[in-house]
Amino acid sequence: MEVKPDYKQTELGVIPEEWTVIRLGDLMPFVTSGSRGWASYYSERGDLFVRITNLSRSTIYLDLTDSRFVKLPIEAREGVRTQLNEHDVLISITADIGIVGYVDASVPSPAYINQHIALVRFDPLKVSGRFVSYFLASERPQKLFRAATDTGAKAGMSLLTVRKIKTALPSLAEQRAIEEALGDVDALLSGLDQLISKKRDLKQAAMQQLLTGQTRLPGFHGEWEVKRLGDVASLSKGTQLHSSETDEDGKFAHLNGGITPSGYTHKSNTDGNTIAISEGGNSCGFVQFMSDPYWCGGHCYSVIPKSMDNRFLYHALKSQQSEIMGLRVGSGLPNVQKTGLLDFKIKLPVTHHEQTAIAEVLTEMDVELTALELRREKTNALKQGMMQELLTGKTRLVKLADGEVTSC
Repeated sequence: MEVKPDYKQTELGVIPEEWTVIRLGDLMPFVTSGSRGWASYYSERGDLFVRITNLSRSTIYLDLTDSRFVKLPIEAREGVRTQLNEHDVLISITADIGIVGYVDASVPSPAYINQHIALVRFDPLKVSGRFVSYFLASERPQKLFRAATDTGAKAGMSLLTVRKIKTALPSLAEQRAIEEALGDVDALLSGLDQLISKKRDLKQAAMQQLLTGQTRLPGFHGEWEVKRLGDVASLSKGTQLHSSETDEDGKFAHLNGGITPSGYTHKSNTDGNTIAISEGGNSCGFVQFMSDPYWCGGHCYSVIPKSMDNRFLYHALKSQQSEIMGLRVGSGLPNVQKTGLLDFKIKLPVTHHEQTAIAEVLTEMDVELTALELRREKTNALKQGMMQELLTGKTRLVKLADGEVTSC
């Protein structure tokens, strides 16, 4: 492959000439990992104890939603060695090797790590831990981690192996410019995640109130009634589609019992704006709304309302999805039987007008959520593109004398 001027080919890919490829150990970091025996220190409250479940391949920042805590006795020395500092780089070294984390100011202190995570601490005046975290989480280094894991030669990495991990390294000024640019996008993603979570909670609360009649929309009153699903809708089981009839370029989704389409086809057997319920497999009982025409497979039911609002029925069933999944029978290949679904009870307003009004409120919330999720997806795609450009030096960020950052 031809390398353009001012760039060079390395084991980490093509990078600018002035960047170096260097082992982490050659940067003289402090490297350690947790040890066994922390279980005796577990506590419902105390100091944060970081595990692999707090690391993610989608971001370098720790996910602390599922946190465990420890309470160390005063004489315990283990906490001194494994206590985290801001700017530390974390790398999973057993099982799912190579997940990279970065300790930023949001991580409470003190915090500690278990034996499945290596800690790498650089001199922040010489090396940016956040830049190294971003680099090790990028495509090329992750391929190298996966290759090491896929060989099956090692069940984990030793601290000596961690020291041998290589990173590309520009000047400290450029490291900081790159980390700031990527950090800004990550902050935007985090904000979107929080907003999406809030909107989902609001939607869940609205469903709980509106679909049980606890809260009534203005102008509506009167008792609700409880009906069997079979009283208000019919169920149609799909038809198995032969593999020769599927095509990834097909226009119509082939829904065959899973949460997502099992493929695509050039024909459909079910109209759009239809409720679908998975019949078999691990996701049996999953309820979804198919806006476009699709092929309903042999492990899927289509729900056709008789005389009620289709969208209201969808929201009513979706709000009770866990109960519907509770109808599954069988152990080897569980399924939800048609008779069980037809007997399933739902609560609904007597008037079609109130059903429609409730459905419009909940559907509008769904539309807003979908738009936010699409925005997040596009922002994440932007971030991936930026990582590819910035962490390989294809796009350069240069610090000017007045502190402004520009690209070249």
